Amino acid sequence: MSNIMKIDTGQQYNDYFGVETCHPLVSVIEGSKAKPLRYGRKLYGVYAVLLKDTMCGSLKYRQSIYDYQRGTMLFLAPGQVMGSEDDGELHQPEGWVLTFHPEFLRGTPLSSMIKEYSYFSYNANEALHLSEQERRTILECMEKIRAELQYPVDKHSKSLIADNIKLLLDYCIRFYDRQFITRENANHDILTRFENLLDNYFASGKAAEHGMPSVQYCADTLCLSANYFSDLVKKETGLSALKHIQQKMLDVAKERIFDTPKSISEISYELGFPYPQHFSRWFKKMAGCTPNDYRSLNA
Repeated sequence: MSNIMKIDTGQQYNDYFGVETCHPLVSVIEGSKAKPLRYGRKLYGVYAVLLKDTMCGSLKYRQSIYDYQRGTMLFLAPGQVMGSEDDGELHQPEGWVLTFHPEFLRGTPLSSMIKEYSYFSYNANEALHLSEQERRTILECMEKIRAELQYPVDKHSKSLIADNIKLLLDYCIRFYDRQFITRENANHDILTRFENLLDNYFASGKAAEHGMPSVQYCADTLCLSANYFSDLVKKETGLSALKHIQQKMLDVAKERIFDTPKSISEISYELGFPYPQHFSRWFKKMAGCTPNDYRSLNA
């Protein structure tokens, strides 16, 4: 297995591609103008937005074939690793890459907002697949950033570059929203599996040992990243994934309180609460009344 290359600065990334560095913290690289490279895995110390811009046939994601033949986007945050194993051959890069160092964001509105772009934590198989029109929009944003990098640095440079990066990232939110809608059938399948997962979790008695399932647990079981899973559930149901899990647990609690002769203490232990009073407080917060009151009202 090849060594992992560390990319801690924009300069390192530019040197790797063999292109000129116009700004120490931001770069836009057009693959066709870079030198041929050998594949390798890279540990990123910068934010990177990658646009695959080559005709490569239909893209397969799990068992589905997507209809976009070019315009696949991936997003990486500092600390993430991505790349392919070196096959010993040289390959001409294709597509575009935008990189920006976390230090560049300091003092800009984007600094406090960057965590809101949840797709930086999506898995590679949750990539954004652009239509041709969307691809042109992203390329226009790339070109604006690259053009601004050509100007001598002045008091306007940082804000203009940051604003254009934000514009590109905001467009990607819009396009992901479209993708969630156009993949409606696949999304419904995920939601169905999510519901089945929760049903099986509470029916199997796992709650007694592990408590309420976490968003991360559900995402891992469904083979999704936590952020992609959360965003998908929110878009489809209007509820956050955590709220959905909590509501499911409340429904299970209500059913057991109403339909079984078990004591409130027994039910609380079955649902993973170490003490009945913790269960009572949680239930009252969620349902507006205590478990005993709920049982009395529905007796």
